[in-house]
Amino acid sequence: MNQTRAFWLILTLLFTTHAWAFQSRVVAIPSVAMHKSLAATVVLPDQYARGKGADRFPVVYLLHGSGGDYTDWTSNSQIGKLADRYHVILVMPDGGHESWYIDSPVDPRSRYETYVGTEVVTYVDAHFRTIAKREARAITGLSMGGFGALHIALDRPDEFGAAGSISGAVDPRGCENEPGIDRVFGDPARHADFWDNEAIVENARSLGNAHIALTIDCGVNDSLVQSNRTLHERLVELGVPHDYAERPGGHTWKYWANAVQYQVLFFAGAFKRNGSSAASAAA
Repeated sequence: MNQTRAFWLILTLLFTTHAWAFQSRVVAIPSVAMHKSLAATVVLPDQYARGKGADRFPVVYLLHGSGGDYTDWTSNSQIGKLADRYHVILVMPDGGHESWYIDSPVDPRSRYETYVGTEVVTYVDAHFRTIAKREARAITGLSMGGFGALHIALDRPDEFGAAGSISGAVDPRGCENEPGIDRVFGDPARHADFWDNEAIVENARSLGNAHIALTIDCGVNDSLVQSNRTLHERLVELGVPHDYAERPGGHTWKYWANAVQYQVLFFAGAFKRNGSSAASAAA
């Protein structure tokens, strides 16, 4: 009996490991802009393996926060379940520890907006069965990644049809003491205009003009909640459609792992409304 149980346990582990290895993989994505390759985690839904070769899927890009990397989302949340539940491909690129996902005006080696917004998207569309159009792409992130997601979507409305921010640093001017931020934004005094122009709270009207399906949330105990409230209020004043939520919690993985579930649900709804869900692609 013990040998039989051991046999089935080993068999189960082998099949489970094989299935997960297919669903979650790390790829190296080259950057011409930065003359190097960076890792990214890609999570594929089960339907990707089971479906026909012609089946294609929408993509949600998930950006990590300051000091993080391409492993953060899979290490700290059950993100793979969302890929299966909503039949989407999840892509988690490496955005550098303090890149803020911008093309830095002071450091020509830091071109993470071009990398994530163009080079990563091009690579993913070329190597996976995606629905390669804006209506089937969404981008979101946490903290620094929330800023980056909205910033990239604003600059590339033809690439992304939906965008979100979780505990986003939507006003970098309140993050001047964040280690390393001045190395990409420049000195706050000498480059004040750049800091002002990049602040998401100063670009509420542009978010409306971009016609992006938009979702924003932040924890009520988060130090960034006030800047998120300001952005929400400006969007309301301008009549820009968006979802906004505040939930109990702070600037923690407990909050982010919960909040991302609502954001991917929001994106799945946007894909469906646009006729860009996996089901419609396979039909």
